[in-house]
Amino acid sequence: MWKNLTHKGVAGGAASGKTTVCDLIIQQLHDQRVVLVNQDSFYHNLTEEELKQVHDYNFDHPDAFDTEQLLCVMEKLRHGQAVDIPNYDLKSYKNNVFPARRVNPSDVILLEGILIFHDQRVRDLMNMKIFVDTDADVRLARRIRRDTVEKSRDIGTVLDQYSKFVKPAFDDFILPTKKYADIIIPRGGDNHVAIDLIVQHIRTKLGQHDLCKIYPNLYVIHSTFQIRGMHTLIRDAQTTKHDFVFYADRLIRLVVEHGLGHLPFTEKQVITPTGSVYTGVDFCKRLCGVSVIRSGESMENALRACCKGIKIGKILIHREGDNGQQLIYEKLPSDISERHVLLLDPILGTGNSAVQAISLLLRKGVPESNIIFLNLISAPQGVHVVCKSFPRIKIVTSEIEMGLNNDFRVIPGMGEFGDRYFGTDDDDQQVVAPSQ
Repeated sequence: MWKNLTHKGVAGGAASGKTTVCDLIIQQLHDQRVVLVNQDSFYHNLTEEELKQVHDYNFDHPDAFDTEQLLCVMEKLRHGQAVDIPNYDLKSYKNNVFPARRVNPSDVILLEGILIFHDQRVRDLMNMKIFVDTDADVRLARRIRRDTVEKSRDIGTVLDQYSKFVKPAFDDFILPTKKYADIIIPRGGDNHVAIDLIVQHIRTKLGQHDLCKIYPNLYVIHSTFQIRGMHTLIRDAQTTKHDFVFYADRLIRLVVEHGLGHLPFTEKQVITPTGSVYTGVDFCKRLCGVSVIRSGESMENALRACCKGIKIGKILIHREGDNGQQLIYEKLPSDISERHVLLLDPILGTGNSAVQAISLLLRKGVPESNIIFLNLISAPQGVHVVCKSFPRIKIVTSEIEMGLNNDFRVIPGMGEFGDRYFGTDDDDQQVVAPSQ
């Protein structure tokens, strides 16, 4: 599935430092998939008549760009489709001289260009609009240096084009779009404080699934290439049992550690070997785990590795049909009502089994706010069911899925987790309650 995609627009005058700002953002988001789309790629091909008078053609006018093609490309990226972006040749003024650039969907899409805020339809695609505001003298000096060195133009031609097209276009079309900006960056790429804040904002948005905005008690752990790589392996139907268990265990450990971070802590001071005082925190002492048999048992080792000597109870729920759930076995610590409970089940699907398990814990006297439900993956339908039924519990998961198919299976999912983890087949499996 595709994550919470974020589209950022970076506008400003020519040579204001837009590309530098984008490059710095990309560098800091090195653990995310980021793609840069340049408005310059969408210049119209010049006609033969226009080519004859190319020095009188205004490349800084809104009509110079193929905005319809730009919109088509951005819409496809927004819907998770790969696109081919034209590679515009500034010597022949054609976009078919060089092969198109293949761009895959990404977590962050940066659209950069002088006039990307001019058309409302393009603006509406962006959830953050950045305007790079650089002094006119600095922009002119950069343009002279760039055009004389990189494009071998004489300074007279550069100044003539600037006064004839560049400056009037900036005053008439570019500067007026500054009012649409959410963030204005003075000094462009030299403003590292502004860029750091933008990157921090992007990271926050990437880590916040849309469901997290609805349910403040839902927590999705921050995704990295490592986490996505592990998900890729355990979701692959061809992955061996050994590799599935290895990478599933790694992911489970991350989810457990994150879940433990939501437990209450008390401040504690200790003396270090150097004789110094260190102010830290003391772990929550009244804690237990409860696994939903049998997939939930795969999470027990990670919990034991993190919490030495922790008590772990078990619940067995027999699934009858799509929605029928029957609790047929439970063995829980006698003092569970006095403990914080980590409920373990790697997949949250319809939410029906979770409701049964949580309801049992509540009947045993566990306060709703003392329950933390740990999953590897969660379907939106299950999140809705659990969070609406129990608004004070916390759900911690590593990824939110696309949803459920007609058979109520999580998609894209990872198959029958228990069978893949324990190496059993559905045909051989029998529901047997553990001995008391």
